[in-house]
Amino acid sequence: MKAVIRSTAVILAFIILSLAGCRSNPALAPTEGTIEVTGGKVWYRIIGEGNETPLLLLHGGPGGTSWSFYTLAELSEDRPMILFDQLGSGRSYTDMDTSLMTLDSYVEQLKEFTTALGLNEFYLLGHSWGTTLGLAYYTGYPEGIEAMIFNSPCFSTQLWIRDADSLIGTLPDSIQVVIDDAIEKKEFDTPEFRQAERVYNRNFLLRGEVIFNAFDTAPAHMNTEIYETMWGPCEFIATGTLKDLDLVHMLDDIEVPTLFVTGEFDEASPSTVRYFQSLTPGSKFELIEGAGHATMHDNLPQNLQVIRDFLNELD
Repeated sequence: MKAVIRSTAVILAFIILSLAGCRSNPALAPTEGTIEVTGGKVWYRIIGEGNETPLLLLHGGPGGTSWSFYTLAELSEDRPMILFDQLGSGRSYTDMDTSLMTLDSYVEQLKEFTTALGLNEFYLLGHSWGTTLGLAYYTGYPEGIEAMIFNSPCFSTQLWIRDADSLIGTLPDSIQVVIDDAIEKKEFDTPEFRQAERVYNRNFLLRGEVIFNAFDTAPAHMNTEIYETMWGPCEFIATGTLKDLDLVHMLDDIEVPTLFVTGEFDEASPSTVRYFQSLTPGSKFELIEGAGHATMHDNLPQNLQVIRDFLNELD
């Protein structure tokens, strides 16, 4: 009888160890917390208990938050999804020195974050500024990144502003006059300019309605100081530390499967994103129909499907 009990115990132990080994990183159980990085603490949340490769998400901005990624929560049925607010914004708010508001600083903070989580193997998904951060991070620390998704990417400020100028050219003349006058006078806080900015955003940033998710239960606000310091007063004017950004030359060095995604009416124009894709060995391109820059709000079903299809091919 004792022999049978011992044998059963051994079998049960083996099963438990085998099940534990199915997850690529057992530490990535659903949780919420903070991690210390240079300059302060960053808030993070892990959702999903699937056994497939974890997905790390990098939000836009600079100075934005991760809340829009809750729209992609269905992806957590297969894998852990790791969301976090970058230092200084959202739930990671802190009185942040402007010396830390640089791409290099955010790359190093991201390295500290992934090291603390023990992320040894993961997929990376960035949106907007998150793609800038993601590409720079991959270039410096490629180890562990098995694939990347660049959703509405920005890799060159010059190309971004060129595309923005083209988009502005499609707006009513009255709106163009207001924008041109504000740029000439460098006056961006007038009611007339802010209204023109809203027209631009309604056409090319968020065309539909914001989608809220049950996971998003606490207020987390964008840090406009970070945005204005690093980028500028609005989406189509770059005056900050990223005004000379150019990472395009890094695309040719990517050695992992990569998916480029952008909206039909995105600020990250389809023609420019196709150009980025053409420079990236073995990469793919998907266009989200009817969507502006906020593809996960404007056409969530298609945005989810193209990401899920890409991940399923990898798994």
